[in-house]
Amino acid sequence: MTLDHLPVESVLLVAAGLMVIGVLIVGASDRLRVPAALLSLGIGILFGSDVLGLVEVSDMAMVRDISVIALMIILFEGGLTTKPSVLRESGVPGFVLANVGVLVTAGVVATGWQLLFDTGWETALIIGAVVASTDAAVVFDVVRRTPIPKRLAGILEIESGVNDPFAILLTIGLIEVTRSSPGIEDWLVFGARQLFGGIAVGLLGGWIGSRLLRLRLRSSGLYPLLALAMAGLTFAVASYVGSSGFLAVYICGLMIGALAPRHRRVVRSFHASLANGADIALFLLLGLLVFPAELPGVAIPALAVTAILLLVGRPLSVVLAMLPFRLSWKEMTFLSWAGLRGALPIVLATFPATAGVAAGETIFNLVFFVVVVSALLQGTTIGPLAKRLGLVVDRPAWQSIAEAVELEDVDVDLIEIEVTDDLALVGTRLSENPPPEGMLITTMIRDHKAAIPTPDTVFASGDFLMLAVNSGHDRVREVTAWARGETRVPDDTGTAS
Repeated sequence: MTLDHLPVESVLLVAAGLMVIGVLIVGASDRLRVPAALLSLGIGILFGSDVLGLVEVSDMAMVRDISVIALMIILFEGGLTTKPSVLRESGVPGFVLANVGVLVTAGVVATGWQLLFDTGWETALIIGAVVASTDAAVVFDVVRRTPIPKRLAGILEIESGVNDPFAILLTIGLIEVTRSSPGIEDWLVFGARQLFGGIAVGLLGGWIGSRLLRLRLRSSGLYPLLALAMAGLTFAVASYVGSSGFLAVYICGLMIGALAPRHRRVVRSFHASLANGADIALFLLLGLLVFPAELPGVAIPALAVTAILLLVGRPLSVVLAMLPFRLSWKEMTFLSWAGLRGALPIVLATFPATAGVAAGETIFNLVFFVVVVSALLQGTTIGPLAKRLGLVVDRPAWQSIAEAVELEDVDVDLIEIEVTDDLALVGTRLSENPPPEGMLITTMIRDHKAAIPTPDTVFASGDFLMLAVNSGHDRVREVTAWARGETRVPDDTGTAS
């Protein structure tokens, strides 16, 4: 049956049936030790036209558009769940790796392809641009299942969240080169609009969204829907003005996750489920689109691209980008191997195919093969590599505790504080320095162990405190003032007022 020509009830039957199968199989991915993305792709291929022949998808443009929406949902959820502390610690190196990684990887892959196969620089550069970016869907999934240091996980997540516009810039720009001759000014204007426009729209959408989520609505179930609507609106506005919708929606998620503490749990829980569903649907659909019988014809060049990508392009980009940040060789080795490719390169590979590029179909099959090898090879070995390098850490106890607290329907907020050396709180007893009225320390995390503090508890650097506070717009500032030892509430500049 051809999915894009079925009546709506038949489409629903096929889509829902595949989703049930996908959820059940992907849910066992941890036990199978196979990346969830690869399992979803496999299911799509199995039910597709070349194997069982039960479902046929032939409209590549439709798949591209649906995939874009799925990626938007996945990136927004990634931003929502990125903690501000991770952003502060890993934001700059992650952003640098996103920029340098795409440019260096694209250049290395294109050069290697041209030297090996000599098909012309236009085709070589498009292939390099399409496979240059890491994939948010795959990286988020793998990083959250691999207990690595917070900084490394943050670098990978931020890189995969913000490298999309650069890959899209290169891909679309190079496709345009095959049809016209854009000048340097055109490239600069297009790149600046994609990057800075995406950042600006994302910040604005996130700020507006965080304000709207502070309103009192009839039901707590409306807040996740409001957040989703803001994600779609931000993406659409950014795309409409010629900016990167992917970058904008990721930044919007970061802003809402950081600035809208109330109803955060229900919003994150809803979007985590939605992102999981989008992830499964995305790879199922891409699996249905490919024709496995055509893959053996690109096996040798695809393996060559994969080797260049994994052994030269990615390691070189990591070394060049991370030198200023003084990472150890073990951390650089891990980052080099953890740059997984996934849905985004496949989606980008539909661009030349739908734009009429002569080698478009070949590029799509080639990139699909590269992604499968990357997911299979890197996705199954990233955990063992982290152990071998000694980078495996215990899961922070506060992650599960913070998410387990129900706060939506009461006038109480949960505020988190990491005790650092510069805080006056260090070295004082709880009985000597209790929090202000209307606040209660519910949990203290020390050395990855959770405890309820007693009056004799002495605060130490490295402690992680969670306080339940009565709702109020200045409560975060009051907690900050208490931790700093200030007698008055600091204003927005951080000074006492």
